[in-house]
Amino acid sequence: MKKISLLGATGSIGIQTLDIIREHPGEFILSAMSIGKNIELARKIIGEFQPELVSVQNHSDFHTLKAEFPHTNFTYGDEGIIEAATFEKADILVNAVLGSVGLNPTLQAIEVGKTIAIANKETLVTAGHLVMEAARKNNVSLLPVDSEHSAIFQCLQGENEKNIERLILTASGGSFRDRSRSELEQVTVEEALHHPNWSMGAKITIDSATMMNKGLEVIEAHWLFDLPYNKIDVLLHKESIIHSMVEFHDTSIKAQLGTPDMRVPIQYALTYPDRIPLPSGNRLNLAQLGQLHFQEMDLNRFRCLKFAYEAGRAGGTMPTVLNAANEIAVAAFLEGRVTFLQIEDLVEKALDNHRTIEYPSLSTIQEVDKETRQYVQSLL
Repeated sequence: MKKISLLGATGSIGIQTLDIIREHPGEFILSAMSIGKNIELARKIIGEFQPELVSVQNHSDFHTLKAEFPHTNFTYGDEGIIEAATFEKADILVNAVLGSVGLNPTLQAIEVGKTIAIANKETLVTAGHLVMEAARKNNVSLLPVDSEHSAIFQCLQGENEKNIERLILTASGGSFRDRSRSELEQVTVEEALHHPNWSMGAKITIDSATMMNKGLEVIEAHWLFDLPYNKIDVLLHKESIIHSMVEFHDTSIKAQLGTPDMRVPIQYALTYPDRIPLPSGNRLNLAQLGQLHFQEMDLNRFRCLKFAYEAGRAGGTMPTVLNAANEIAVAAFLEGRVTFLQIEDLVEKALDNHRTIEYPSLSTIQEVDKETRQYVQSLL
């Protein structure tokens, strides 16, 4: 039985991870978890799964839950999430938090030898060089949870990495894939949150609409699979059936297909190198589906994807700026403070305002992250 520490238990990936644990009571147990501010949902999770350790974001919630669940150990804040990430009884850490808050807990978990199931994009985007170096040093496996990276990871099983010609990440196109830029001027938050294929949290859904989500995935893929950016392509694929592909230098292409269900890559990360049934999963019927569609990406239409490639190639602290600026800009859009197209304007200004620092330390990354957030806030 695998014992799991789950960061971000009340988020979209966290909830679907709990679905996997629930469906396979003999395979997995929730040993530790972290939550943000959704205390009502946290109460239900604690009551059902009875984890030994729970980290909460706020000190006041720490006292409230501690009184309600006297047999559970509670902690809080930045130190608390690290305690959950490094919980000694857990075998595998599922990092499903949003934002750069997931970076330090991941590095700490790697240092103590935990296997990492990584769903937190920002960890690799902002500090990929530090994370991969630490993983190699400590002989720790990083298992991708994003559907695209999981697809590539599955396609590479049994293959020699020297034979890879390129990676092909697929993109649904998000909520506004069929709209021109002129039609995006007055789109609402509600429209942006209506994703055609996937059920995701608000921030990721907006990132999907701007295509920043795919840009962050390109940077992730660069670190996870150790390939240059000129060997990582993005292809528009509206159905989200092919989750990604690998082309080899003999012209063969391998693809991983399936219905749009995040529980599949989550479960694969938890069971790797084995597979177990997913009883509640929907099986893919290709005959019923009939057709699959593909288009080249238009980087002038999806400017955030262009910014991500540029930031990734620049390297150093530039991806940190990209991520931090985007987080503030998306939050401002969700609060109704900026328009949809102003998200990319804010990101572009932050990138233009920054001078790259090469091979940054963790403290430098954290400082650049803080400065970038302050700069974008000042623009608002």
